[in-house]
Amino acid sequence: MTTHTPGLRESATFDRDVIHEIQRAAETGIYDIRGWGAKRKLPHFDDLLFLGASMSRYPLEGYRERCDTDVVLGDRNAKYPLHLDIPITIAGMSFGALSGRAKEALGRGASEVGTSTTTGDGGMTTEERGQSKHLVYQYLPSRYGMNPDDLRKADAIEIVLGQGAKPGGGGMLLGQKITDRVAGMRTLPVGVDQRSACRHPDWTGPDDLAIKIIELREITGWEKPIYVKVGATRTYYDVKLAVKAGADVVVVDGMQGGTAATQDVFIEHVGIPTLAAIPQAVQALQELGVHRVPGGVQLIVSGGIRSGADVAKAMALGADAVAIGTAALIALGDNHPRFQKEYEALGSAAGFYDDFQAGRDPAGITTQDPELQKNFDPIEGGRRLANYLRVLTMEAQTLARACGKSHLRNLEPQDLVALTVEASAMARVPLAGTDWIPGRL
Repeated sequence: MTTHTPGLRESATFDRDVIHEIQRAAETGIYDIRGWGAKRKLPHFDDLLFLGASMSRYPLEGYRERCDTDVVLGDRNAKYPLHLDIPITIAGMSFGALSGRAKEALGRGASEVGTSTTTGDGGMTTEERGQSKHLVYQYLPSRYGMNPDDLRKADAIEIVLGQGAKPGGGGMLLGQKITDRVAGMRTLPVGVDQRSACRHPDWTGPDDLAIKIIELREITGWEKPIYVKVGATRTYYDVKLAVKAGADVVVVDGMQGGTAATQDVFIEHVGIPTLAAIPQAVQALQELGVHRVPGGVQLIVSGGIRSGADVAKAMALGADAVAIGTAALIALGDNHPRFQKEYEALGSAAGFYDDFQAGRDPAGITTQDPELQKNFDPIEGGRRLANYLRVLTMEAQTLARACGKSHLRNLEPQDLVALTVEASAMARVPLAGTDWIPGRL
């Protein structure tokens, strides 16, 4: 005899996660906040494959034929563009969301392999500037920590109009992470929750953005490249407007991009996948005649980059470089199994912890707790990050050589096919074994 207990049954629509969230919302009356990016399954780089060379194209020998990786960012207008050894950069992650030691480690790791890191919201720290060979200063709607001296100390400036995890929304930093130092840099009260503005206070459209870009160029003597970062939504139009406003580099962040803290409903239901955003951005740049030409506008793509295969596929679709955030934190040691017991004490587990907003990260990376920060060694963290960046680069080179390319930037859409109809339509490459791209005549 089967006994049935009353209550809502799990189904495709009301699965156990949905049921749990309804119960949590009913009990607390507040929306869920978390970090990381979208967790739902989306068309992604795994849905693409490279067409390796054999007869119609010849592969390169890895042990004796070069495959270069350098990239120049910002040579459209800047007196001193960035010359990076690899096309993998560190995305903006704020001091406040991250500890000072974590910012130091990001600078150490990026500098060791000749690439750049980015300040994030909250201003420039001495730790990061001191260890970063190339540092990009993020200029956000909040203006936290912004001052002309730090703008001049930076090697590039990134105007942030949106972020992949929350396009159209501002950042969050809960009170437990707003210490005396964080509050001082942001001109905030200690211990009080903070929500950043979702748009810049001194312009309402692209014409005002053009004025702001000129203002920043004048402050920095026309020396620094100016990036414009957008969350992937109406990417084609946003990229065109950014270029016409005077951007040297455009950064497009897909919805798999991470965040320190925002509403879960925002992360999962706003924006478009990185795979869908890249071709739109490339089309906009090509139509303006600035894609991969001397003195053109470079495209940096972020949002879910995890491996050298992802790097190579993003570049084959038309990116000049990529940026990593979540993967960089994991490389530093976040969610590491050695803290398994500590994560379990927080009601989570190593590899699953995403409550970055809580400030209780036992790895010492996403916390302002001085005791927890002692668990993180910035020198060791920087070494781990540098190792990871080297592996990404070597993996991307391996794939480029297999396609007969002597430079990562020579990868092209013709080197790719898609495994699914959705990925084929989004990436605008043929479905494997066919010459068909859905939506194209």
